Amino acid sequence: MINMTKKDLIEVVAKKANLTNKAARDSVQTTFNTIRDSLKRGEKVVITGFGTFSIRSRKQRVGRNPKTGDKITLSARKAPGFTAGKTLKKAVR
Repeated sequence: MINMTKKDLIEVVAKKANLTNKAARDSVQTTFNTIRDSLKRGEKVVITGFGTFSIRSRKQRVGRNPKTGDKITLSARKAPGFTAGKTLKKAVR
């Protein structure tokens, strides 16, 4: 299995878009920041042909402390989520 890091992504964008590494890094970082800022405002981000980023609410639940085995209560929180679009799903099959 091959993992793509942010640095790898920047290099691929630079090559495919014929950009300098700095311009590609700025583009990738701006994209990530825009998605993050929209999610912080509670907005959904839909990238047609790729997928949807959204905020999901997680309910309060009981968990276990891995060291002691004691039960602990994990508070409710919001978490980012991603749902792949149809085009992406077809490409991965």
